Amino acid sequence: MQLAPSALQSGFRFELHPRLGSTNDEAMARAREGDPGRLWIVARRQTKGRGRHGRDWVSPSGNLYASLLLIDACPAAMAPQLGFVAGVALAETVSDLARHDRRLALKWPNDLLFAGAKLAGILLEGARVRAGFACVLGFGVNCGSHPQGLSYPATDLASFSRVADPGALFERLSSNVLHWLDVWDQGRGFSRVRRTWLSFAGGLGERIRVHGVKSGQEGFFRGLDEEGRLLLDTGQGLSAIDAGDVFLATSPGEAAQLDVRS
Repeated sequence: MQLAPSALQSGFRFELHPRLGSTNDEAMARAREGDPGRLWIVARRQTKGRGRHGRDWVSPSGNLYASLLLIDACPAAMAPQLGFVAGVALAETVSDLARHDRRLALKWPNDLLFAGAKLAGILLEGARVRAGFACVLGFGVNCGSHPQGLSYPATDLASFSRVADPGALFERLSSNVLHWLDVWDQGRGFSRVRRTWLSFAGGLGERIRVHGVKSGQEGFFRGLDEEGRLLLDTGQGLSAIDAGDVFLATSPGEAAQLDVRS
């Protein structure tokens, strides 16, 4: 497993661990120790993989668990945009390996689906440290296997692509993340990131349900606003939603919650 040459030339670094509790936790620990960032932490296996709201992520060998630490990549208020940067980079990476199969889709805010089943998730975390604002982009991709017996459909790269090696995926991903970070340009290029994200968007123009912390809403998915908020047409105007869990009516197991993890 290795970084893409373009990432190496741009000063990115890479560490591969046989086992970690969580690549996101390790990356954030490095930030608190004063690491300057542009550091990829990759584990062959995680023992405490997690996603949003502390949800567990089963992390056996054969899949990809990778986190990128960035320091002062942008003001803290703009950090959520990095989730879309990461999503576009991951979607393009998998799309290349899957010969641009149109069943690949991004689900707001940062899940990657194939034929309606969860293939990957992204966990974005940030914190103030001595060196500045630390942001960690965590990627969890089911390459050779996926969890069984879940309440929602899941899949893996090996089920539809001839290339399912975590190393090959990571090398391409490190190149694409660099490319989209450059395009994003600390928010100045977010409009292009948003357009590309929407080109992969699952459920666009369709009726969806969004469950927030306290309540749920139903309506038609009309796109993203300039800050990346989901635009939901409820029939009484557009609502701009900051956070929530999306349920796509056209996905298998429509009632199943699909959360992010790393």
